Amino acid sequence: MTSANGSALKWFRSSYSSNDGPECVEVAISPSPATVHVRDSKDRDGARLAFTDASWTAFVRFTGHSA
Repeated sequence: MTSANGSALKWFRSSYSSNDGPECVEVAISPSPATVHVRDSKDRDGARLAFTDASWTAFVRFTGHSA
């Protein structure tokens, strides 16, 4: 998958995901426009979510973790 500006996304696993459990989340950040992409690491071709910088910050604050 590529970002809106055409560059390849670099995915990394969330520090809150375990290596052996079913809850594995990967995140990629595209700088322009600032977007946070989220996918299930066990279904990399499946559904993905994309958040604007502001909506991601609101989500993280809502979940109680620091941004």
